[in-house]
Amino acid sequence: MISKAHIIKRFISYVTIDTESDPNSQTTPSTEKQWDLANKLAEELKAIGMQDVNIDENAYIMATLPSNVDHDVPTIGFISHFDTSPDFTGANVNPQIIETYDGKDIILNEAENIVLSPDYFEDLLQYKGQTLITTDGTTLLGADDKAGICEIVSAMEYLIQHPEIKHGTIKVGFTPDEEIGRGAHKFDVEKFGADWAYTMDGSQIGELEYENFNAAGAVVKIKGKIVHPGYAKDKMINSMYIATEFINSLPRLETPEHTEGYQGFFHLHNIEGDVEETTLHYIIRDHDMEHFEARKEVMVKLTTELNTQYGREVIFTEIKDQYFNMREKVEPVMHIVDIAEEAMKQLDIEPLIKAIRGGTDGSQLSYMGLPCPNIFAGGHNFHGRFEYVPVESMIKATEVICKIAELVALKPIK
Repeated sequence: MISKAHIIKRFISYVTIDTESDPNSQTTPSTEKQWDLANKLAEELKAIGMQDVNIDENAYIMATLPSNVDHDVPTIGFISHFDTSPDFTGANVNPQIIETYDGKDIILNEAENIVLSPDYFEDLLQYKGQTLITTDGTTLLGADDKAGICEIVSAMEYLIQHPEIKHGTIKVGFTPDEEIGRGAHKFDVEKFGADWAYTMDGSQIGELEYENFNAAGAVVKIKGKIVHPGYAKDKMINSMYIATEFINSLPRLETPEHTEGYQGFFHLHNIEGDVEETTLHYIIRDHDMEHFEARKEVMVKLTTELNTQYGREVIFTEIKDQYFNMREKVEPVMHIVDIAEEAMKQLDIEPLIKAIRGGTDGSQLSYMGLPCPNIFAGGHNFHGRFEYVPVESMIKATEVICKIAELVALKPIK
């Protein structure tokens, strides 16, 4: 039985270390403080008895749990990231432990009147009677993806302490900078040496995902011309007005707040501007590759049309692909999804097989030759002050890892 107190202690020891990544940095990891947790994790893996523990110059951590069976078994891996999102501060995280949640409002911060309420976050009611770990309302929690790391380390520790559970060789990998889209960029798939892997980076209990968005980022620069406003007639070009035209010309209902399921979107997530120059930062997302390419073409055509309208090049759009839907790489080896589904069923967890409205390290790793579906880590409301994780979900995720290892050893696949 996985110890509840042990899981809580380990998780809190991770989330109280600030590992926020920085998209504007060119280093790997993107922030020096990520090393604080990376080095701790490497030492902890050694302490629990993992073999071949190493941490490279970019803070990628790998370790091995050797097989304890005498027949051929595929080598599997489990992967999580230790950075947290730059969307909200991860400094001075002060976790709150809510024992036996009663289904009512949780006061995160009385002084600032910050309340985690099931009236708004209905998923809370699934966890009535359970133990929740929340923020104090001033930071994110970091369950994305320190819950996943906690579960992987705890599962490896449990397997080491219980050799009666038979398993093949298991590889563990922890990465920096996933939250800024660079978690897999320097991951050495050949060195990792797994036939397939699972990222422990999903949300609610039961989630099992092998589809994700195709993703691109777009930077739209609008050039204006500043002159004295008192003498600006027929001379001034206000880049902010042109930016507004660009924004309003994209489909208004194809944005994150109006879409769900397999619906894609354009997301304007940052604007910087004045009369002389305005820059728009977009992300483009769609599960369907044809629709994804069409979305990019919409932005290109809009740029051309507005430049034609103004009789000069006033808009410059640069679009870069970020990652692609892992479904193409996972479907040929669907048995790896089937094994995870069977593990959940044997643990009385209802599998929730659905598409990720986002991406994980697994999407890039799948295209790098390591098929890598995604499994729940248990947290909710990632990247903000209302993030929380039920401890019972972390325990179940830990049990899923152990069960997958056991099933692969029981049913070796040639």
